[in-house]
Amino acid sequence: MLDLLDALGPFFAVSVHPPHAVAAEPWRSLGDLAEPGKHLQRRMSEVRAALAARTSHQPEFVDEKVAVSALHFGLVARLLAPALAVAAAGQRLDMQLHNTWWLDDTSSGPACLSVCELAVAPASTGPGSGLEARQLIDEVIAPITAAALALAKVSPRVLWGNVASAVNGAAQHVSVHRVDLGSAAQATATALLGHPLLSYERQPPGPAFRRSSCCLIYRLALPESARNHVCGDCILAPL
Repeated sequence: MLDLLDALGPFFAVSVHPPHAVAAEPWRSLGDLAEPGKHLQRRMSEVRAALAARTSHQPEFVDEKVAVSALHFGLVARLLAPALAVAAAGQRLDMQLHNTWWLDDTSSGPACLSVCELAVAPASTGPGSGLEARQLIDEVIAPITAAALALAKVSPRVLWGNVASAVNGAAQHVSVHRVDLGSAAQATATALLGHPLLSYERQPPGPAFRRSSCCLIYRLALPESARNHVCGDCILAPL
């Protein structure tokens, strides 16, 4: 299963650590990110600075809502991608706040993740049901989303739209790079999008999926040539 995730790319890959191991710096428990404290606030400031660098502005000119949404989108996409891929392959990835670690560094690219070596196990339901993958939304994604909401007055609908977009994006990636798992990946995404916290999302997963909100990245002070560019699944994207 780890080989499968490695082959899907760095947004899916995970490493493992022994049961009862304690995260030592620079590794941290995901629980740190589920608290509206210094770790999440610091990472939001780092994202804000990185967005400012792209636009040649000072960080204070980047709307905090944009930075929070970008930070949240990256986190939830990184967590949902391996869980969805494992579920599509008929396994279960038990990622919990206390036993999943993230590498606390300032490098660009997807964050490194480590899961307990007991976290990967056979699913009690069939491949692609997504029922067990939904536990990740309840126990990990929802607390991290609540913590992100405490950082700025961003709409919950924006952040849960990020989750929906991350689910669909992961399913499409699996479908393209593992055609044999495509149907199961789509079924898993459909089950995840049926979660009550994603009730705003009306469209089924697929290449034509369009979320019900915008991630706000268009609010950056981008060059004129890119000012009107939005993500492909954004509600603001032209039909």
